[in-house]
Amino acid sequence: MSFAYFDWIAHHAEVRGDKTALVDLTTQRRLSYHTLDERTDRLAAHLVGLGVKRGERVAVLAPNTTDILEVQFACFRLAAIFVPLNTRLTVHELHFILSDAAPVVLVHDHEFAPMAQQLQRLCSIAHRMEFGRPYEEALAASRRLESHEAVSLDDISTIMYTSGTTGKPKGAMITHGMTFINAVNLGIPALISQRTIFLCVLPLFHTGGLNCYTNPVLHAGGTAIIMRAFDPGESLRIIGDASIGLTHFFGVPSIYQFMCQHAAFAKTDLSRLQIAGVGGAPMPVPLLKIWQDRGCALVQGYGMTETSPAVMMLDPEDAARKAGSAGKPVLHGDLKIVDAEGHPVEPGDVGELWVKGPNITPGYWNRPDANRSSFTDGWLHTGDAARVDEEGFYYIVDRTKDMYISGGENVYPAEVEDVLYQLPAIAEAAVIGAPDPTWGETGLAVIALKSGHEITEAQVIGHCRERLARFKCPQRIVFIDALPRNATGKVHKPTLRDIFLASEKALS
Repeated sequence: MSFAYFDWIAHHAEVRGDKTALVDLTTQRRLSYHTLDERTDRLAAHLVGLGVKRGERVAVLAPNTTDILEVQFACFRLAAIFVPLNTRLTVHELHFILSDAAPVVLVHDHEFAPMAQQLQRLCSIAHRMEFGRPYEEALAASRRLESHEAVSLDDISTIMYTSGTTGKPKGAMITHGMTFINAVNLGIPALISQRTIFLCVLPLFHTGGLNCYTNPVLHAGGTAIIMRAFDPGESLRIIGDASIGLTHFFGVPSIYQFMCQHAAFAKTDLSRLQIAGVGGAPMPVPLLKIWQDRGCALVQGYGMTETSPAVMMLDPEDAARKAGSAGKPVLHGDLKIVDAEGHPVEPGDVGELWVKGPNITPGYWNRPDANRSSFTDGWLHTGDAARVDEEGFYYIVDRTKDMYISGGENVYPAEVEDVLYQLPAIAEAAVIGAPDPTWGETGLAVIALKSGHEITEAQVIGHCRERLARFKCPQRIVFIDALPRNATGKVHKPTLRDIFLASEKALS
């Protein structure tokens, strides 16, 4: 896709300049498209003065703020590359990422100033800029950008570093075309338009926060409300406030779990939500039914950082009938389910999902080794186990790396976790495979209970044995206060393995 990329913000500033583009909940700042366009131009001009030019990287380390989006669009106008950084990472982890990306500028929030100063020194970053007063003074002192760099849809716009659960993080290269295609692939089935009002609660350094649905909403000329960090009570208040008129929301499963456990959930008016999307991890069917009973059918989808992210989505009219499905392929993209040799499997059989199309990353920054191992004839290996039913609806069974083998049988933890969530006492549950001398591996269920509830290990195992084949049932239950989660709220199973399996190995 080599045709020219057109600037969404500049277009909307010309056509509907007074329309509200962004709302920052922390500062209560409201930016019209005209104001956003001007601030983006001034920031871009300031970055040029710092030596940022085509292909140079600009990194951002900050919690959610509308300023992050200004940095993104300023990079787009300069044909520079936007590098959002995970705020939960340590200096050691960020040192690796910044050494790899080699940005000219590091932009950061005040609370990360000490870390940013250390990283600037460690990684020899030429310039550092802080949001707040220094940032505003830089914009005020800058004139508007004289001209925008010409970019094509094939040019890299963003580098997003994956979590790196196996080895070092990899920087997925995101092109302007991928971001545009995602706005189309998600925008059409999610009913995104100029009238959309969306609440962003996922971190903007993650593709879920940036592209589900913040960028598609801005592409369409709608309004995005930015929450600094997810708060279940405040989210419910905004959803239920008729004066705000929220139409769209997106979260990972835990976001919906925390909201439905909040005291305000039962009385919150959900009727104005046109789309409540969910993705990022397998969604427990019992949790889907809780929201469905409130008249809100959560719309499931599937994607990855490397895929823009949309790969498939469930149409709203199928959300209740096909609860648990991630839907069907998006308009612009292709997929298939294959066996270990790369051959397509039969409908109903489980295999690895492979994807291909204009929504797929061209590769990883500075990682030719990862590019060779992650692609086959242009098909990206997702690492996710999936199946397709007789109607063509796809189901993500689990991460292939989370699957374990017990007595020669494949066990997908997400299926077991679905059953665990049927127990009213359970707030959070995760299953991992633990070494077993007889069966090779058996299930270890790590569970956090709801406040004021009790349940025994025997009761949990008994519940599972009534509903699952014996080899799928967890052999052991561990109760903890809360499950470890990553920045987007997904349960972080590598941490669970480190805690429970490492300690067992030490004792053996």
